[in-house]
This record gives sequence, structure tokens and C-alpha cells, in this order.
Amino acid sequence: MGLWNGRKKVEAQKTLDQLIERSKREFVLPFSIAMVYVGLGEKDQALVWLQKAYEYRDLILPGLKHDPTWDSLRSEPRFIELLGKAGHPQ
Repeated sequence: MGLWNGRKKVEAQKTLDQLIERSKREFVLPFSIAMVYVGLGEKDQALVWLQKAYEYRDLILPGLKHDPTWDSLRSEPRFIELLGKAGHPQ
């Protein structure tokens, strides 16, 4: 289940579509795209984009451990592994 429902979900999907389209022309922080995916409840895509954020050495990654935005991913093995790679084991 995502963080957003109804109208917010429609707005989030529109934002996501815009970010994905923009990422084809210029650099967009993968972390930003991951945040929208987690809000929509799309865990798999959120994890894909968090991995890309890690590969780009996104400076926002240290906040993953304590930011409640990511609570829905905390039990996911790929999220736990990502935390460890980013220097924040659970």
C-alpha cells in the first residue's frame, strides 16, 4: 500500500511520469524517482531506483536508515543490503 491515495496518487503518478521523461534528456536524481515509487506503493521500482542512487553515490542515502518514508521497505532484503552497502547496517 502506498503513502498516497486518490487525487494524491494521480498527482504522484503524473510527477513520476514527468521525472522519467525528463531523465531521458538530463540527469535526474534516482533518489527522487525512488521516493515517488515508494509513495505509490511500488516497492520493487523504489528499490531499483534506490540501487541506482547508490551507484551514483547520491549524498541523500545516509538518511535512509531513519527516514520514515522508507518504512515500507525496511523488511525487504534488498533494502537491508543497500543500507549495509551505504554504511548503515540495521
